[in-house]
Amino acid sequence: MSSGELADATIVFDLDGTLVDTAPDIIRALNETMDLEGLPRVKPDTVRNLIGHGARVLLERASALHGVTFSATRLDQLTAEFVSFYAADIARESRPFDGVVEQLGILASLGAKLAVCTNKRTALSVQLLDALGLTERFSAIVGADAVTDRKPHPDHYRAAVTRAGGVVRRSVMVGDGAADVGSAKGAGAPVCIVSFGYSDVGADTLGADVLLHRYSELAPACRRLLAARP
Repeated sequence: MSSGELADATIVFDLDGTLVDTAPDIIRALNETMDLEGLPRVKPDTVRNLIGHGARVLLERASALHGVTFSATRLDQLTAEFVSFYAADIARESRPFDGVVEQLGILASLGAKLAVCTNKRTALSVQLLDALGLTERFSAIVGADAVTDRKPHPDHYRAAVTRAGGVVRRSVMVGDGAADVGSAKGAGAPVCIVSFGYSDVGADTLGADVLLHRYSELAPACRRLLAARP
């Protein structure tokens, strides 16, 4: 059994835009997919506002920017193509955000269990974290395909906490978007939102308990939030 101030706590992280700046590789794979349809390439700043709901939704949103709607069958095909392009070089440019590795170490030293709750597919999430040498830091990695209802449904968050060996009442969500807030709040957990993620609205409008501007603020925020809970 772990010991430390947060020995009974579970800290749950979103992946894209929260733990890892994956936008460069997602943009690459998206534009390679758009090339198949002869559509204009999407600008990086635009894509950052579309990420967070999985590959299929990303493709729907990106094509809609050009007034294009694909049939369900073609969207399935393009989603498979996107995943193939993305997985072929998943961490070419993706890197953990500044301070992430240090904070994961601090939280672990305080006894906390760590988990990932992401709308990315589980296999892709593990592949990415493997490539960055981060997988073993997490007790559970729960992608959208590993649950019946993904974020913002609270069951996705509950699954990440329980599969990590924790309990929701002693957990904190760390994310960057509305789906993260919705999932954790729906389960009854507090939320920290990073201000530098991929949200399509202002991070300060999402209703988080804490807004983080740098990762050095994370461990103190988790300690405060958990100290206020039974």
